[in-house]
Amino acid sequence: MNTKFQIHLLACFLGAGIFSGCSRNPVTGKNEIIFMSPEKEKALGAESHPSVVASMGLYDDKNLTAFINEKGKAMGKVSHRPEVDYQFFIVDSPVVNAFAVPGGYVYFTRGIMAHFNNEAEFAGVLGHEIGHIAARHSASQQTKQVFTQGVLLAGSVLSPTFRSLSDQASAGLGLLLLKYSRDHESQSDELGVEYSSKIGYDAHQMADFFGTLKRISEKSGATIPTFQSTHPDPGNRQVTVEKLATNYQAAHQAKYNVNRDVYLRKIEGLIYGVDPKQGFVEGGQFYHPELKFQFPVPADWQTENTPAQFQMASKDGKAMMLFTIAEGKTLDEAAQTVIKNYGLQTSENNKTTINGFPAIAMVAKQVAQGQTAPAANAAQIATWLIQYNGSIYAIHGVAASTDFGSNFNQFKSVAQGFKSITDQSKLNREPDRIRIKTAQRDGTLRDLLKDANMPDNKLDDLAILNGMALTDKVEKGMLFKTLNK
Repeated sequence: MNTKFQIHLLACFLGAGIFSGCSRNPVTGKNEIIFMSPEKEKALGAESHPSVVASMGLYDDKNLTAFINEKGKAMGKVSHRPEVDYQFFIVDSPVVNAFAVPGGYVYFTRGIMAHFNNEAEFAGVLGHEIGHIAARHSASQQTKQVFTQGVLLAGSVLSPTFRSLSDQASAGLGLLLLKYSRDHESQSDELGVEYSSKIGYDAHQMADFFGTLKRISEKSGATIPTFQSTHPDPGNRQVTVEKLATNYQAAHQAKYNVNRDVYLRKIEGLIYGVDPKQGFVEGGQFYHPELKFQFPVPADWQTENTPAQFQMASKDGKAMMLFTIAEGKTLDEAAQTVIKNYGLQTSENNKTTINGFPAIAMVAKQVAQGQTAPAANAAQIATWLIQYNGSIYAIHGVAASTDFGSNFNQFKSVAQGFKSITDQSKLNREPDRIRIKTAQRDGTLRDLLKDANMPDNKLDDLAILNGMALTDKVEKGMLFKTLNK
């Protein structure tokens, strides 16, 4: 007999004994070991939600938010766990992504909302995410990690050495970084077909959206979009979901809706891509028009911007920088808070000015918890605290001790480049927005986009955004997406 199966049987047999972790999966009806109770799932969801909001922010569109909640609540009622208090949010990120956390929290980025071309596509992805919750996939993955690792590690874009620098952003996001198994993904695809069909939508459109995801992946090259990183093989899944939809509809004869035009009208004016007011990188500088500052970004460094912080790192991974708001009412108070929170032992702590703004510059090493001195390979950190426009900002440059010296001048150059924005074209930059147009004549998508004065360098992206090829025929009176300020 398989050893894992023996353990599974033993745990379920003991019931409320030493394991007390066997429960019936609401979707499959089978017993399985899950250490996380439904109550714990709910608590974890509530605990992680503020971290999601801090990391991404919520997108302010009351009508679109009301729409996803209306459809989400309806779908929750037909799911295998109708008792869950499902909650639905649009997060302010351009990334094409949707995700769920335990306890009924489901998130769609504005990036994915922009790429849906009808309500049925949205409903399929909605069903997929509710499926993860209904089948308790996050709880199952946590249990497997407890067996194999002994602990569930929080995820972070930073290396473990520097993880403490991003606690606010990553504390709740570890739940999001749990990789679902291929079986979990397949099961959620099946549930996406079932749930979206049960509330009246054509699940063939869900399959079509996997085609859109495949095109996004192919266009991005080596950079895999977030949706694909947790939901792999969109091309294969397109074929599978197409068959699932066909089989479901054959077994359940009904009228299934697509609702293309009504959805497109809902996303009129939706921000597409980077929202400049939250900060943007251009010409080797990071600009934040709303907070009215800028600083340089080293050439070829990778960047990530969220409402909570701006991060950038060298491609070799040996150096990174973090920009965020510091805690404290004065520079001295902020310095002491940084030292305490990050467990630093300072070797330099000097008051200075940066482009006329009061500042403190520190150099320190990180001391591990319970230790009195830094380890030989401890992270070394250069920190600049800058008082500007009523706030105190922190710029951290981090590297291993062996790489710190070669990166220090780069860190210093970034910090000393912090200054006010004076360029009105940067201060007044407006985001691109989805604009819905009506075709005034028959033609190809390319013809209609050119009629709408869309530039050549945006045509490929607009084809993906419309879920069409540039050579596809568009009939007079048909709605299509364009971009404008």
